[in-house]
Amino acid sequence: MAKINSIGILTSGGDAPGMNAAIRAVTRSAICNGLKVFGIYRGYKGLVSDEIVEFKSQNVSNIIQMGGTILKTARCSEFKTAEGRQQAFENMKKHGIDALVVIGGDGSLTGARILAQEFDIPCIGLPGTIDNDLYGTDTTIGYDTALNTILDAVDKIRDTATSHERLFFVEVMGRDAGFLALNGAIAAGAEAAIIPEFSTEVDQLEQFINHGFKKSKSSSIVLVAESELTGGAMHYAERVKNEYPQYDVRVTILGHLQRGGRPTAHDRIIASRMGVASIQALMEGQRNVMIGIENDKIVYVPFAKAIKNDKPIDRELVNVLAELSI
Repeated sequence: MAKINSIGILTSGGDAPGMNAAIRAVTRSAICNGLKVFGIYRGYKGLVSDEIVEFKSQNVSNIIQMGGTILKTARCSEFKTAEGRQQAFENMKKHGIDALVVIGGDGSLTGARILAQEFDIPCIGLPGTIDNDLYGTDTTIGYDTALNTILDAVDKIRDTATSHERLFFVEVMGRDAGFLALNGAIAAGAEAAIIPEFSTEVDQLEQFINHGFKKSKSSSIVLVAESELTGGAMHYAERVKNEYPQYDVRVTILGHLQRGGRPTAHDRIIASRMGVASIQALMEGQRNVMIGIENDKIVYVPFAKAIKNDKPIDRELVNVLAELSI
């Protein structure tokens, strides 16, 4: 296997708090191990359009505490074409980049996997997404911060919900994964969480009304994962207005609020650990793996597994929420 002398780093897909901590860790760990580092701006788009800059240690000073990503992120239709990927490879060769570290979600890792297969480039993925939906890691970079943002918002919503004796549906992100909604509901003391994993099993609204709301509580809060499978918070609010008109319903959609903010200590620590581990993995000759953390230990997860396998929801958490919302 060819010796790696320089690496490129990019962030891709939706941003997540802690990405900057990961960029810092990858850059400094690489330099510490004698590698040259190139920052690639705007994800795969920058790889295609040659927005590539050499990074020194000072390029990543004072960024560990910042939300977002200093490398920016963008969608890139060109990268989905063979010509676009060829151009990306040519740009890597031009700068002498031997390996890539990609920070992002499943779409980003899919891009890395294709590039690795087509051009035989070692690629390492770091799980950067607030959705926590990548298989093979207990938690993803950005998830803890987003969860705390949701908690802060729901605490405030509860104040007004209680004052007015209302039923609030709070929509949170997560795409087709209910981790933010379910754990957010447990942490905030919400009455229920409507998540895509159970959308086909039961009528989650009917279950909640019958189990959770017919009692002497002065207000109720339900977290809903935004997903085509659930239909989102507005869908359930409409249903309540039509089917249970006696309830005073309101909707709050937290939206992109969940993507921002200073990363929590937890996200900064896992981003730092994973960043250092990505360089160690390359030095060991690993390729086409995502760095994960399972039971507080660093693990290497093949891209195929991380992307294709669905991360299961822990049923115990569902029971915890059900028992505590009586």
